[in-house]
Amino acid sequence: MDIYDKINELYDRKREIELGGGDDKIDRQHEKGKLTARERIDLLLDEGTFVELNPFVTHRNQDFGMDKMKGPGDGVVTGYGKVNGRPVYLFSQDFTVFGGALGEMHAMKIANVMDLAAKNGAPFIGLNDSGGARIQEGVVSLDGYGDIFYRNAIYSGVIPQISVILGPCAGGAVYSPAITDFVFMTDQTSQMFITGPKVIETVTGEKISSEDLGGSKVHNAISGNAHFRAASEEEVLTDVRRLLSYLPQNNEEMPPRLDGGTDADDRPDLADIVPFETIRPYDVRKVIDQVVDADSFMEVQPEFARNIVVGLARIKGESVGLVCNQPKVMAGGLDIDSSDKAARFIRFCDSFNIPIITFEDVTGFFPGIKQEHGGIIRHGAKILYAYSEATVPKMTVILRKAYGGAYVALNSKSIGADIVYAWPNAEIAVMGPQGAANIIFAREIANSDDPEATRAAKIDEYKEKFANPYVAASHGMVDDVIDPRETRIKLIQALEMMRNKKEDRPKKKHGNIPL
Repeated sequence: MDIYDKINELYDRKREIELGGGDDKIDRQHEKGKLTARERIDLLLDEGTFVELNPFVTHRNQDFGMDKMKGPGDGVVTGYGKVNGRPVYLFSQDFTVFGGALGEMHAMKIANVMDLAAKNGAPFIGLNDSGGARIQEGVVSLDGYGDIFYRNAIYSGVIPQISVILGPCAGGAVYSPAITDFVFMTDQTSQMFITGPKVIETVTGEKISSEDLGGSKVHNAISGNAHFRAASEEEVLTDVRRLLSYLPQNNEEMPPRLDGGTDADDRPDLADIVPFETIRPYDVRKVIDQVVDADSFMEVQPEFARNIVVGLARIKGESVGLVCNQPKVMAGGLDIDSSDKAARFIRFCDSFNIPIITFEDVTGFFPGIKQEHGGIIRHGAKILYAYSEATVPKMTVILRKAYGGAYVALNSKSIGADIVYAWPNAEIAVMGPQGAANIIFAREIANSDDPEATRAAKIDEYKEKFANPYVAASHGMVDDVIDPRETRIKLIQALEMMRNKKEDRPKKKHGNIPL
């Protein structure tokens, strides 16, 4: 036997590993509408850039007949490659080998590549398709999950972490995606739940399908556990590539800047999008489209807590995070879910040096017994905390209403906004003019010969004295009252002016956000 025989043996072994569970199991995977672990990697990464690590690792369990089972790669493919020419590290669970179940060596492979991602300051992506913990390995499989969870937490805010759910993800396995920055799901083929339908039926008697319990629509629209969903694996992996284009490689870098185009920055349509009457709804996405670069807005959690719109976009080629009240849903008021959604997105942007722009049109925190008993005080405080803690450039544009505590919470000057602009029709006050007039002038209205006329006059008086933007501007709470048509220009100027912003904070281990 010579060196070439050994080389041929090497390639034979690698071909066997690449086949995973074999042709029959690969066919079954395709029949379910799912791709294999390696096909997913090929779709996600730039062509020809994948470098595999630890392909020869296998389990070492001798119990329950496992000594007779090979398990190529121990059910997971790990390595690194490039997306849009920039390095990323990843794992892709192989459902054709042990159902992608996580065992001791499977977890070791994932932990090793996570450590490499952190050491080299590159995003980490997990392609999840697993039956859960490998029961045959007992407690060591649970310990393996702990190794992964620990790294998810320690590397949070250091490198972007993205989870893509492409099959079942059950039990303890769901906590790793929950710690990561963004979760993607596919329709019909991906599910997340702590306990499956059979366990729930046994314990509680409730009957439900896997899809209705933990499918992509449930987690994107109801629970808020996921951020994006798509109809196919091809689409969802394309979306992952798009998301990465907005992000820096790590917390010490700035986001990539692209050519911002040559379109005129004056946007005349902005003067007509927002109705003058404060009670008339409109879609804030129309404002966003007029301000950001064409087709650059990537909304995050578009189906969850729809009374607030958050997402990533570019202005003159520069990545920004947008937090915007949505007046056409719940009049743009803030509730428990929207508070959580906004606060977590703000903290992500701050972790990775992405400027935050707030478009404000808010009536206040949403009233009601359910909200109060559900902890709106605690949840609403998360927005205050997130904005106050953030040190990236922070800009606010008050489009129309800015009432009460919600005005303060949504990046006001008093909690650290760098620049606050208001449109001429903005109303900034403790509460809406109607409610305020009814309280302040209650006696005069009641004693009037024409209460309705007096009420209308007092509402106008309140607007003139307190609710217009010039009062706030006179106290320095608003930096300038601007022509709506110049909003994009003003934000471009502000972003350029604050590109080198640095802000020191008191030394501490970490704060205690009201979770």
